[in-house]
Amino acid sequence: MTDLRTPRLRLHAIDPAEGERIVRRRAGAGDVWAEDFPFDGDVIGVTAFLEATVAHGDQRPFGHYRITRTADGRAIGGIGFKGRPDGGCVEVGYGLSPSARGHGYAAEALAALLTLAAAHGLARVVADTTADNVASRRTLERAGFRRVAGNGDNQRYEVLLGAAAQPVR
Repeated sequence: MTDLRTPRLRLHAIDPAEGERIVRRRAGAGDVWAEDFPFDGDVIGVTAFLEATVAHGDQRPFGHYRITRTADGRAIGGIGFKGRPDGGCVEVGYGLSPSARGHGYAAEALAALLTLAAAHGLARVVADTTADNVASRRTLERAGFRRVAGNGDNQRYEVLLGAAAQPVR
């Protein structure tokens, strides 16, 4: 599968071998990671990806992507789909190493994933965040998501894809 590219990032669909290195936090030959990659959120997301791969086989293109900053070639986080599409809808999740936060990388990576979802005919993408995670809420909103539900601490966001409702880029 071809990597997804944005003006500042490369999103690489990981395979189980790379996923195992990320979960073990041990870079292999050719891995170039930011000093604080992977962080706990990466390990959680990649662990879920590995479990889904064991249960359902190859997840690509609806798997997990390593986010690499093209300026220095370092892995700075991850983004991916939380399972296969269902009824034209798929859920996404993302996270960046602390050193990469605050530069708009997550919204940029999220926009690339939305383009991929639309190219595969999906109509809707959803994401959850917590009420106190202002940075994540802003990232979702910058990528065209809108809040559709809230239940205590959990906040649900969605974006509609297609000609009538293109996400903001």
